[in-house]
Amino acid sequence: MKKESAGFPPERVLRVLEETYPRADCALAHKDPFQLLVATILSAQCTDAKVNEVTPALFARFPDPPSLAAASLEEIREIIRPTGFYVQKARYLKESAGILVERHGGKVPERLEALTELPGVARKTANVVLGTWFGRNEGVVVDTHVKRLAGRLGLSKEKDPGRIEKDLMELFPRESWTFLGHALILLGREFCRAKKPRCPECPLREDCPKIGVAFEGRGDQKDLPDPPRKRRKP
Repeated sequence: MKKESAGFPPERVLRVLEETYPRADCALAHKDPFQLLVATILSAQCTDAKVNEVTPALFARFPDPPSLAAASLEEIREIIRPTGFYVQKARYLKESAGILVERHGGKVPERLEALTELPGVARKTANVVLGTWFGRNEGVVVDTHVKRLAGRLGLSKEKDPGRIEKDLMELFPRESWTFLGHALILLGREFCRAKKPRCPECPLREDCPKIGVAFEGRGDQKDLPDPPRKRRKP
């Protein structure tokens, strides 16, 4: 039996998103699946904009899995330092590149199971690569924006990304999964922000339940009266 949403009707969410962001796509700059994989690994705890500033130099120095696998960790770290957590990310990149060379002929695999065996690649990263480059809807990308919006729209009551993804996959048709993730991310960046969401301008404003918004830094909180001050004892 198809899962029912506790908040905003899923079919309306999808329709409005398609009207608002008809060309929603991954914001990470890339020219091939290897570049997309690397950029997505670097995007953990980092903005796409910052990743896009770093990857041109990285890909100019290491354009393919063999060159990245043969690189020194020190050189990789120095290039990707601005993305944060660069020590761990450098290890993920080098080890993943090595596995691509040894097990997959230097190519990025098109299977979810093979991708998630790579260091630093969980379902979110695999979904980005499979959906964006290969056009395979294996799941919904759940990042911090999608997690926030799923709760506010009443699409999921879960907190764990994996469970949120499961709820979204049950609510929306498979052919929309990749688009849905990209479009919700755009909506989260532009309107449904973590702090001071732009609810009056949001394309989903008409019947969005705004679940939890009042407790997450809603803009109109500044209009609430200040609590009474305690008088000092004489």
